[in-house]
Amino acid sequence: MKQDWTQDELFLHWTLSPSELELLGNKTLTTRLSFAVLLKSFQYLGYFPKDPTLIPDPVVHHLAQQAKVIPHVFAQVDWQDAAAKKHRQQIRTVLGFRECRTEDLSDLATYLLERLQLLDSQNESLREEAYRTLRLWKVEPPTPDRMDRTLRSVRKQYEQSLYQQISAQLSSDTRAALDTLIVVDSNDETAQNALFPVRTELANLKDDAGPVGLKTVQEEIEKLKQLKELKLPVDLFQSTSHKWVTHLRRRAANETPRDLRRHPPEIRYTLLAALCWQRSQEITDSLVELLIHIAKRIEVKAEEKVDTQVVQHLKKVLGKTKILYKLAKAIHGDKDGQIREVIFPVVSEQTIDDLAKESEITETYDRQVKLVTRKSYSHHYRKVIPLLLEVLDLRCNNDQHRPVMDALELVARYRDKSNPVFPAKEYVPLNGVIKDEWQDYVLDDKQRNRVNRITYEVCLLGTLREKVRCKEIWVEGARRFRNPDDDLPKDFEARRDEHYQRLNQPRDAQVFTARLRARMEQALEQFNQDVPHNPMVKILVSRKGKGRISVKPVDAQPEPKNIVYLTAEMVKRWPMTNLLDILKETEFREQITSVFTTVGNREILPRDVLQRRILLCLHGLGTNAGLKRMCSGGTEDSYADLLYVRQKFIHKEHLRAAIAKVCNAIFRVRDEHLWGEGTSSCASDSKKFGAWDQNLMTEWHARYGGPGVMVYWHVERKSVCIYSQLKNCSSSEVASMLEGILRHETDMPLEKNYVDTHGQSEVGFAFCHLLGFQLLPRLKNIRQQKLYRPNRGEPERFSNLQPILSRPIQWEIIEQQYDEMIKFATALKLGTSDAESILRRFTRANLQHPTYKALAELGKAVKTIFLCDYLRLEALRREIHEGLNVVENWNNANDFIVYGKGGEFASNRLEDQETLMLCLHLLQVSMVYVNTLMLQQILASPEWQHRLTDVDLRALSPLKWQHINPYGTFTLNMAERIPLEG
Repeated sequence: MKQDWTQDELFLHWTLSPSELELLGNKTLTTRLSFAVLLKSFQYLGYFPKDPTLIPDPVVHHLAQQAKVIPHVFAQVDWQDAAAKKHRQQIRTVLGFRECRTEDLSDLATYLLERLQLLDSQNESLREEAYRTLRLWKVEPPTPDRMDRTLRSVRKQYEQSLYQQISAQLSSDTRAALDTLIVVDSNDETAQNALFPVRTELANLKDDAGPVGLKTVQEEIEKLKQLKELKLPVDLFQSTSHKWVTHLRRRAANETPRDLRRHPPEIRYTLLAALCWQRSQEITDSLVELLIHIAKRIEVKAEEKVDTQVVQHLKKVLGKTKILYKLAKAIHGDKDGQIREVIFPVVSEQTIDDLAKESEITETYDRQVKLVTRKSYSHHYRKVIPLLLEVLDLRCNNDQHRPVMDALELVARYRDKSNPVFPAKEYVPLNGVIKDEWQDYVLDDKQRNRVNRITYEVCLLGTLREKVRCKEIWVEGARRFRNPDDDLPKDFEARRDEHYQRLNQPRDAQVFTARLRARMEQALEQFNQDVPHNPMVKILVSRKGKGRISVKPVDAQPEPKNIVYLTAEMVKRWPMTNLLDILKETEFREQITSVFTTVGNREILPRDVLQRRILLCLHGLGTNAGLKRMCSGGTEDSYADLLYVRQKFIHKEHLRAAIAKVCNAIFRVRDEHLWGEGTSSCASDSKKFGAWDQNLMTEWHARYGGPGVMVYWHVERKSVCIYSQLKNCSSSEVASMLEGILRHETDMPLEKNYVDTHGQSEVGFAFCHLLGFQLLPRLKNIRQQKLYRPNRGEPERFSNLQPILSRPIQWEIIEQQYDEMIKFATALKLGTSDAESILRRFTRANLQHPTYKALAELGKAVKTIFLCDYLRLEALRREIHEGLNVVENWNNANDFIVYGKGGEFASNRLEDQETLMLCLHLLQVSMVYVNTLMLQQILASPEWQHRLTDVDLRALSPLKWQHINPYGTFTLNMAERIPLEG
């Protein structure tokens, strides 16, 4: 149960009706409050909570006030005594419920078996569905153990039926082909060599793509062809949820070929089919990524090559303005004189030659870039691009982009022809394929102005890159680059009103725009009245009449002395606490290892052994020290033991569940008097980590330099990171911001999100408004920002803001595309598509898209409202600044924890990189959790009572590591505890 409740939520869910108050009439003190809590908890949850400590304090205080009982008596409640049992029976009778019987569980299993293909087998969705169903049947849920046994039985039955269903669809040829993937030739002499074992075909198929290059393209094409030769049915997993297929695939990927061969045929073929099915989608996505990267690389490399040539052959002439002044003065002084006598004594002949050469090279720069691009393509990449286009099944849903598809067919037809130009009789589509700057280079002067094939292919490749990125052209068999119609909710038309209600947006577009327009007018009016009297904000006007905004920086606040003393007290009480012990203490209190379940069909290790090994693996991966280092402290667990646990138990879904569990525990144990009421805002920003570069995720970072990946964090105001993402260096920070807000699994309700300049855009503002939270960026380029007018025909309104006011908002465009915008926002909300895929459709390369125009207009209106508040309120600017400083502090702690291998992600596998990131995240929130308990224990001591001021409390943070020791010998003693109270 969540711990933070608003007054409206308490009134809605925890208010006793008159008839319920009558039930309390014959009860007194403790039993009166205990009965009220049990009654309302059962109504809200659908079952009786097993422990009074699970009930949040706001709920207890709200019910105690209604029952006219002192809240402190709730500490004496015992729900295991006879009185509590009698109360539960009375509540069942009043609400019309009955206790669960064996036949109820049998009926429940039958019902869940029919629904299981739509649910996730690895998280709480199945359990939530079970509780919801029993509640509808007016049946009290069974004990947690009985419920677990029932759910395990349902999952097992469903898996058995799935094995039969999938394997029955496979032909004998497909089954034989699947078997060859896990067979090693016994006659091969090298196969008998234990030092150099032969890899199976399956192992090669499981490898991720290498770096961008021809070799990687050829390898991925061969993999995809091999998978297509399996001839898996097109609709093999069409009726099976993606999460179930992922579960089967992960199990196959983590078993050895020998283990797979030992399975019964129906299990073996289903597991292999699931693995090959998903790998086919992933490899197709990788090939599309390679196509996009190569198209960009050709252009970038050409520019770099021309730049190098220019630098080598060009002597840059400095001080051109002064030289021209000397020339003009010399000519003016002796207009009839000769050049050698008048000009050369002032400016040397060599300098004039250098000026001419510089001008000539500058004028021909673009032409040289295009020629080098064409040459690079024809000599290197032209060998593989046709193969890439041949294996990718490109599709298009919009006739507007038909010329690109016609161009692809044309290029494919002439692939093996030797003629350098297309025949005169052949129709060659140019409009929509060739960009304006390339028009003069496509026609071959030597061939009677016919279209040059190589130049045409280069132009087509660049245009195709843009169309694929924004999904105007999609790829059959891909997942990320699939049909864009599959990204949208299929039931939107039938459940339109429900989707509007989920987003809390009005059904009428005019009502939506009227509300936004009124807010915009109010914000502009308030800022217009405030700006003449605001000493921190000025509107400056240049001589040409252009306005710009000037904002005085916020003064830095020194760290309060009491916080310094508090940190010293932590170091004194818990000196050099091992980070491994921090993780262990979190486990003792919150049982985080319980979420790590095997990807196999059973667990054979004792739970205490598994608990110890999971903790060692989490520490080794999170610190980047590695699993071998975890075996150096005389532990009974070997490297092979830890590697087995890593492969079978530790995956990103499990890690995200553990992180959410620790975050929720922090929110639950916080003392409201110290940390304040539950926060609803977080800040998000990214940090670059070095990484191996033989993969598609790692990129060269333009600002920080070196190959690496980006980790995007969402951190709330008191240093709890609720979500993390692994991204490449060129990915959209706006998409990462949206993804984290929508996908975090904690109990924290989000209403505000602070970002830096790169985390905002007009489309980002629009989606944030539709999804119901505020985007609050710290704008670095504030001087270039403009405000938009809410209405036409009011040029003189907001007189103080005239220099920075732009055109009016085009509300009619928003109203016309309102339903489409809601559809895309619903797709983000429901998770039918990721934010990166949605936002790629709405970029500057797709300016003509009507929905993009509407989102841009909506974003301009919302951003204008934000800018007015941002410039008017210093408190808001300081709030945003403080929130982003928390993320910076979080990144500093990252450097402290992930010290192994120089902090570099030392793997080329995407799964390993994500696992390292999430283990780091888990270690850090565990440290925040234990630090929270430590700080509260110190501040509860008499010498610290009432010592902290409001300034101290605002600066109080549990993200401290001065008392932590992440290094040394890693000895995990499960019999020792950190000396903490409670």
